[in-house]
Amino acid sequence: MITSLVIALISAALFVYWFRYTCLLILNAETATDYAQDVAVANGLNFQRVQTLLAEGVPADLNRLRQSLERDYNMVASLMRRAGDVHVGGDSLEGLILRADYGVMKLWFRMSQSRAALEEMCRIVAYSANSMGERAARPSQASA
Repeated sequence: MITSLVIALISAALFVYWFRYTCLLILNAETATDYAQDVAVANGLNFQRVQTLLAEGVPADLNRLRQSLERDYNMVASLMRRAGDVHVGGDSLEGLILRADYGVMKLWFRMSQSRAALEEMCRIVAYSANSMGERAARPSQASA
């Protein structure tokens, strides 16, 4: 019984480690062209301003920043649905992992009011906006 419990705990710990490492790898990947700013400007998204406030350590109402990120996330999700992708990030494994990570970070923020959780939520929205911009740019590049 104790051996099974130890194995289960170690397996859970390794899964959490894999999940966090994978999320960070996805979010740290850089593309040749960053479309996130273009998508943000075109759609009135605020995630870049939130990122700047958090990075500078400016005292701010964290709940208001979270609400702004939620609006941005929902806007990007809506854009993805209209573009033919069912969810933020598409239905790829990366998209599934980032959607799960966004949910985990929302929960973590609610429990801890952590700026780090908001920063990661910003990065997920930025990644998704960049993906949306890449998809939007593909047809114009094919016709050029």
